[in-house]
Amino acid sequence: MNGIVTAVCRSPTHSFSKPMADRITLIAALGIEGDVHQGATSKHLARLVRFGNAPNLRQVHLIHAELFDELRSLGFNLWAGMMGENITTRRIDLLGLPTGARLHIGREAVVEVTGLRNPCRKLNQLQPGLMKATLARDRDGRLVRKAGIMGIVAATGEITEGDAIEIELPTRPHRPLVPV
Repeated sequence: MNGIVTAVCRSPTHSFSKPMADRITLIAALGIEGDVHQGATSKHLARLVRFGNAPNLRQVHLIHAELFDELRSLGFNLWAGMMGENITTRRIDLLGLPTGARLHIGREAVVEVTGLRNPCRKLNQLQPGLMKATLARDRDGRLVRKAGIMGIVAATGEITEGDAIEIELPTRPHRPLVPV
């Protein structure tokens, strides 16, 4: 089953949440036009301090709308963009995708999945306990990070709410997502 875009967001500043937009334009190798994280090298403040001018593997942040449904059922008042994502999706197991999967979004845009978003403590500033709610343990006791995935823009294109998302898996063997 194909997924769907339920919201698009961007922010020109290093604010935690990103306001919703009517549309966003993805630019190959750079990210989202007008978004603070656009660029070939990392723009995340904490990562700049830690890694310097490393390649930007976090040009696009995607979260599945089903996470918002789950968090609302736990009493959190959340909607698209509040957790800093650029694209909110539905009907795609984002966390189950392998590294290198390509998401064909709308008519032309392609996002290549680079890894998991590691939830940060700023989530607790948004709502107390939110960071813990975005973490879980699987049956084997391994940490599960539920705060979405990160990617780079592989093909330029415009995205709006309601656009279809098709998944292109990389060749096997698949590598599971790790935080980037």
